[in-house]
Amino acid sequence: MKKKVYIVDDHALFSQSLSVLINHFEEYEVTFQGQNGRDLIFRLQDNTHEAPDIILLDLNMPVMNGVETMDWVMKNHPSIPVLVLSMQDDANLILEMIKKGVKGYLLKDITPTLLKKALDDTLNFGFYHTEKVTKALINSLHQNKPHMYEIKDKEMTFLKLACTEKTYKEIADEMHMSPKTIDGYRESLFEKLEVKSRVGLVLYAIKNNIYRL
Repeated sequence: MKKKVYIVDDHALFSQSLSVLINHFEEYEVTFQGQNGRDLIFRLQDNTHEAPDIILLDLNMPVMNGVETMDWVMKNHPSIPVLVLSMQDDANLILEMIKKGVKGYLLKDITPTLLKKALDDTLNFGFYHTEKVTKALINSLHQNKPHMYEIKDKEMTFLKLACTEKTYKEIADEMHMSPKTIDGYRESLFEKLEVKSRVGLVLYAIKNNIYRL
């Protein structure tokens, strides 16, 4: 079964071209195109439609922009992964969106090959990092002093494995635990470390020398 993709972008020509491109990927199909966050909310609140497997979100939109939309998605549908696809090449904005829970930040001049990889990696590993995002994250490490929290042994093992490209299921297999238990570790660390995504866990681990790039 193909993975369902939602596109939220107010530029109709770009949105349509992107839809055609994604529909040529064997594993994906675009099932919704919205012009702003409000369109997305109406769609997700309509129970007659299946929820998407992934959302591609623009930032500069009328009515309800991408920042506001991301806040709503994280509050109401936190399990749906979101990739930002924007013209805005700003490190502070990239960090802001990563902290809000987006799984990756892409510029609109991305190649079809990298777009496909971004979709695949996000669904398989939980996030996709371009070189620009990685640089922004690394730069932020030097601007914030690390703060260590009390992390239990099993949580620490999970945290280190979460920094790799292993899926949560593969982490569960390696730790000889059920996926439900692994989900418990993840949610516990999200709350304890005050992060909202796997990217946040990785960033914390790097800051505190738990994991090295």
